[in-house]
Amino acid sequence: MELKDIASKYEDNNDKILNLDDIIKEINNLNFNYYKINENISNEVKNFPIVKLVDGLIYNAINTNTSDIHIEPMSNKTRIRYRIDGELSEVASIPISSHQLVVGRIKILAHMDISEKRIPQDGRVIFNNHYGFVDLRVSSMPTVYGEKIVIRILKKSTTDIKRKELGFSEKDEKIIDRLISTQGGLILVAGPTGSGKTTTLYSILKDLNKNIKNIITIEDPVEYMIDGLNQINVNTKIGLDFSQVLRSVLRQDPDVIMIGEIRDQETAKIAVRAAITGHLVLSTIHTIDAPSTIIRLIEMGVEPYLVASSIKGVIAQRLVKKICPKCKTEYKADMLQQKIIDESKKHYLYKGSGCEHCQYTGYKGRVGIFEVLEITREHREAIVSNQNIDNFRDLCINKDMNNLQESCKIMLLNGITTLEEYIKLVMTND
Repeated sequence: MELKDIASKYEDNNDKILNLDDIIKEINNLNFNYYKINENISNEVKNFPIVKLVDGLIYNAINTNTSDIHIEPMSNKTRIRYRIDGELSEVASIPISSHQLVVGRIKILAHMDISEKRIPQDGRVIFNNHYGFVDLRVSSMPTVYGEKIVIRILKKSTTDIKRKELGFSEKDEKIIDRLISTQGGLILVAGPTGSGKTTTLYSILKDLNKNIKNIITIEDPVEYMIDGLNQINVNTKIGLDFSQVLRSVLRQDPDVIMIGEIRDQETAKIAVRAAITGHLVLSTIHTIDAPSTIIRLIEMGVEPYLVASSIKGVIAQRLVKKICPKCKTEYKADMLQQKIIDESKKHYLYKGSGCEHCQYTGYKGRVGIFEVLEITREHREAIVSNQNIDNFRDLCINKDMNNLQESCKIMLLNGITTLEEYIKLVMTND
């Protein structure tokens, strides 16, 4: 059977998601003897099964709230996995002989060099479906069996999320309102990769996005484009890094500056100076909790007195999986489970039994857990005296800060997440 004969069986239908299994079965029967898709034959290429496969992978990923698509060459097959709610699961596999065709199609879409397979590349695709415009960030990486492709899916609907929908408590909401109402200062969002820091930053920027403010963002890359913001892409290839852009931005009369990430000493020092001179500076940093963020800035070479005078607050966060509402079941905690959650009285806990709605995982979606640290005079004195991390963490808790563990425990007892997610968080932060 010829490729074009197979293609004719799959007619375009924008309202329907393709059955990947059917396409893959047909692909398995082909003997691929070429490794490039010629985009010039546009009348035929759109109906190639490889094109249908790539489109189907993307459509299905968007519809299942997948954050990343992994296309990985192995010794005898290409494995395709989706990351859903923070966890990878295999959704399909195709013959290794067709791997380069899939890679070629994706690279063409992302305007990447299909002839270069030896070095990593980055690209971008704007995909349009019933969700509206979806931004796809494509990354290729050479491996021993061929190029691995990872596609990050950025829905514009993410920027429409309000801060109240992220999972903040009423007390934390009031603290954040106070922090962002100040004339200047540094506010940091802390957490590991994939913990939702960017979403939190954008929700705060949305609250600040008013005609009376000049808001400039410096990102690598710009993840979501928002009307009213002046957004800048850094470009390290030409020497345009965070610190270089930040110096120039300070001459643009900004009221609010958002820096995608504080990665190095120079960026940290410039951000602190900008905060001291009356600009409200927002950024992210990779630390495990709010108190250790202060120590991290000092370890980066920022003088303690500058940290104390510039920083207004820190929001540390994680994402935990939510119990599927369709198959949520209740059970009474046993003695061991009571001990784990440090409760003397018995509590009813909840879990998902698994259903079609959650693909039999028991979970559907994720929610943020937070610790919000507002810097007070006592905190500033402790920072200047360069207290160790344990003493500083104790001070923060004594000043009525709910830590991540307590925030997750509240979610657990309220039936939003499971004991397994709580244990995972506790083990990660010990």
